[in-house]
Amino acid sequence: MSQRFGRTRWKRFAVILLPCLAATAALVAGVAQNALAASFLISGEEFKLSADELHGEGFSLYGTVDLTREHDPVPVMVTGFESATIHGLCQSAVFPIPVLGTFTLRLTGDKRAATAKGFFIDAKHLAADQSSAHHLDIGVAAGALTKGEVSKGDRESRFFNPNSPAQQASSINLTDVRVAAVAVAASSFDVPGLGVSLVHGRDECF
Repeated sequence: MSQRFGRTRWKRFAVILLPCLAATAALVAGVAQNALAASFLISGEEFKLSADELHGEGFSLYGTVDLTREHDPVPVMVTGFESATIHGLCQSAVFPIPVLGTFTLRLTGDKRAATAKGFFIDAKHLAADQSSAHHLDIGVAAGALTKGEVSKGDRESRFFNPNSPAQQASSINLTDVRVAAVAVAASSFDVPGLGVSLVHGRDECF
């Protein structure tokens, strides 16, 4: 069975994620009360990730909490792929350099596809112009995912609630993908024609 989502339905798809984020909010409250221990530290700065097209096998989507080095809680939605093929990859991060001003660090690939395994994106926002999911399940318990995965770090974290709602699909195709993320992890990431540049000013992927 295949489920197809256009621009409007993709927004509905994002709304369905709200129960995941609601469960995450409860975890944030626990962190604020020192009831939970941090298992993962991030910088807390958002960066942008975009792709012309992304094909993923073993898709998962669930909510959790990351912590900054100062132990501030950051709710995120984790988008996972057992394997992914990415066309038109771009990653950008904007940051200030004292005296010199604002700079943008950009990472891009060439026209060949980048490939990743065990690929997880901790995102604050994700959008796509078109989505086509196959064998999609919405509302499955995060601890009962079978088509997609929970990252090992998240599964072993005290932030992970196996009864929180999640989504999964055997495969998914996304076009014109735009993500505001705080972390990306992969067991392997192959980017043909890798290019890294430091540009004065703002030169983000989108």
